[in-house]
Amino acid sequence: MHFIKKEPKQKREDLVTKLKTGNLLRFPGAYNALVGKLIEEIGYDGVYVSGGVMANDLGMPDIGLTTLHDVSNKSHQIARATNLPTIIDIDTGFGEAMNVSRTIETIEGLGISGCHIEDQMNPKRCGHLDNKDLVSTEEMVKKIKAAVKAKKDSSFYAKPREEQTKLIHNYIKENA
Repeated sequence: MHFIKKEPKQKREDLVTKLKTGNLLRFPGAYNALVGKLIEEIGYDGVYVSGGVMANDLGMPDIGLTTLHDVSNKSHQIARATNLPTIIDIDTGFGEAMNVSRTIETIEGLGISGCHIEDQMNPKRCGHLDNKDLVSTEEMVKKIKAAVKAKKDSSFYAKPREEQTKLIHNYIKENA
């Protein structure tokens, strides 16, 4: 954008630096570029693009109906309007491990700083709802490995949702 001073790589490096402090970071949600700019103006640490809010903005329920195109296009508009790092919710990565690779390549190429990947089975449910069915730990490990392998910038941040984080760490230790 015209008034943005930081390139995506610098925003990603800023995110890594902020994460290393161990401080609580504030990433309020934005559903459009104007809200992203307001978040920066107020002085927050970064911008978060929620899958639920994005689905609602598109007039859909948060049950996995958004596409990579929907999410990447809207997130790109938000990320390019601010000097802050932008983290997005990529739901389940839009499919299996190979789809996660394509998702990471796409969003990283559009200037996103990081993402989180849900560990739900399709059809997914909004993360705030009960009775979610999770994919196996092995499947989630495949998705995370695909995400890590797909990223070009080592500062790009990809993490699983919290439901399986501990299980994934233990699985990798036991099977490495």
